[in-house]
Amino acid sequence: MKTIVNIGELVGIVPSGVLRLSGAEMASMGVLHNAWLQIDGGRIVDFGIGTPPPGGEVIDARGGMVLPAFCDSHTHLVYAGSREGEFLDKLAGLSYEEIAARGGGILNSADLLHETSADELFEQSMVRVREVLAMGTAALEIKSGYGLRPEDELKMLRVIARIRAAVPALVRATFLGAHAVGRGYSHSEYVDEVLKMIPAASELADFIDVFCDEGFFTVEDTDRILAEGLKYGLRPKIHANELAVSGGVQVGVKHKALSVDHLERTTDAEVAALKGTDTMPVMLPGSSFFLGLPYGRARDFVGAGLPLALASDYNPGSSPSGDMRFVMALGCIKMKLSPAEALAAVTLNGAYAMGLSAETGSISRGKRADLILSAPGWSLTRLAYNYTTPFIRQVFLAGVTYIA
Repeated sequence: MKTIVNIGELVGIVPSGVLRLSGAEMASMGVLHNAWLQIDGGRIVDFGIGTPPPGGEVIDARGGMVLPAFCDSHTHLVYAGSREGEFLDKLAGLSYEEIAARGGGILNSADLLHETSADELFEQSMVRVREVLAMGTAALEIKSGYGLRPEDELKMLRVIARIRAAVPALVRATFLGAHAVGRGYSHSEYVDEVLKMIPAASELADFIDVFCDEGFFTVEDTDRILAEGLKYGLRPKIHANELAVSGGVQVGVKHKALSVDHLERTTDAEVAALKGTDTMPVMLPGSSFFLGLPYGRARDFVGAGLPLALASDYNPGSSPSGDMRFVMALGCIKMKLSPAEALAAVTLNGAYAMGLSAETGSISRGKRADLILSAPGWSLTRLAYNYTTPFIRQVFLAGVTYIA
């Protein structure tokens, strides 16, 4: 047992059993001042103000803030090499779509991954995993999608399984065979190939995803792929509305997707489609920042009573960062969320978008003790305001201090 005492702000308190926060609820995560928190068996057993129960190791927060560790529900951090050469193309004025049309982007990553052994891919990816855990992420989803061949998609999923076994964080795997059309296939041939990959992928993945957007996969393609995935127990997650209003939100809702992600371009029709559903809208402000895309209509979604998660989209082409504290800051600065709403979006609601919010994502009795302890003097508002100033003193994953 261990007890953290002298906590300046204990932030992110949610009653046990609450799995997501919607609309005005997103500003309601509780805060205690001059608090304590007790951990036993890797879980939060109690917290409060005043004198804590005796027993076990005592950790003096020295007035620091304690908050739930981040939950990143959308990453592509298993990839080979780098696409920094395309960064120069971007600086020269080429758009994401133009780079892809020239055979770059996702296809370049697939070519390099094909030449990379599973062991080397694991080692490269673990560098990024250790990076994000040290920055306070305790739960993350990792997608395939840089294979685009049956053997390489499975190689990626096996690497994700190795990562899951190697780290104390919670890791979920998503089969994204429909990320782009693989080299050597026609569009229709590749859709058929993805359908054939699903049985084997279902042995390794938790979810299935499709890049349903302009220039990639159609609503009809997506409908077929998601329906087949559901036959094998893969719950849908969707890439939608990054490049155009694609219909991806609506087809995701049709198939009871756990989340619909990107949403840089939405209309009131997407808001209406999500109302009353169990689907979590997930916005990726890191992509908007890096690609110069519109930021998602976060205020409109929250104002309509919807839940909202924010995730990093950590990938080599459109969001080469897994810093969820920066994602939270973008939610405030660019999307006009309050710090409390942004915290809910990168913790509890992010956990919900991975099916993990019963386990992590808030300060709740019985949950895993996935926590960030800040240096003295920090507050939730300062976390978004001083968005590049180092603030972490310790990261706890299931109650154990994590050292990168």
